[in-house]
Amino acid sequence: MTLGGFTSPQARVAYDAAYDRGFAALPAPAEQRDVATAFGTARVYRFGEPGPAPMVLLPGRAGTTIMWEPNLPAFIARGPVYALDLIGEPGRSEQTAPIRDADDQAAWLGTVLATLGLRDVHLVGYSFGGWLAANLAVRAPDRLASLTLIDPVRTFAPFPVPLRVRTALTLVPAFLAWISGGAEVAEDDPVATVIDEGMRTYRIAPPTPALFTDARLRGLTVPVLALIAARSVIHDRRRAATRARELLPDARVELWPRAIAGESADEVNARVLEFLTELEQRRESPERFGLI
Repeated sequence: MTLGGFTSPQARVAYDAAYDRGFAALPAPAEQRDVATAFGTARVYRFGEPGPAPMVLLPGRAGTTIMWEPNLPAFIARGPVYALDLIGEPGRSEQTAPIRDADDQAAWLGTVLATLGLRDVHLVGYSFGGWLAANLAVRAPDRLASLTLIDPVRTFAPFPVPLRVRTALTLVPAFLAWISGGAEVAEDDPVATVIDEGMRTYRIAPPTPALFTDARLRGLTVPVLALIAARSVIHDRRRAATRARELLPDARVELWPRAIAGESADEVNARVLEFLTELEQRRESPERFGLI
């Protein structure tokens, strides 16, 4: 099996320039670490001071930490935030061993959380990052306090056929607008630029995410907020929402009328923070929620 990597030294230089420009748009991180795992090193940025119940952010494909640019200020105002560049994807993480399956994906992410000493984590994932978050939760939920899944791929429903066709066209300028359900994407948008450069310059090696079985989802006892975009093209959104509602034991599943990526950042920020506040209140006063 092959490793993810840049297609040439020149490609790496071009990508790094785009990454640096995009990263400059973010709040300054308080700490930067490269965490060693069995599959390579994961670049992790911490925003804000360490504290209880941190948020850990997992980006969509090729999005890197930079894709959270519209969300970070609101999340940091709540408390500590850790953002990862994914192993096997463009960014500042480095893959050194093949990632063969879902168990391997959970293994490297679990190692990162353990190495950083993070517990009671509010894990937030977008698109492929949403699948990665759910994948850890169904295999090793001990360190997790909650999951927020923002239009996660192959979590509640499979890829549609048109998406499988479009994956060969990721360099077409209209791709990002298409996959976000028609949202306008500015040419100089730092998130769009780093994703485009990543898809152009990097060969992604990890396997296609495996769709979770009914049994796996029924066993996911961590509280879940699932935001599914009504204009999503990565799955049949109504099928995804219905399956999530039927199978998840403790979930708030919402079908949003617009695309989620970028277009509804303020609303997403408010809803995620509301969800986390609800969980914290439920933990502090379980009798109010009928838990005792």
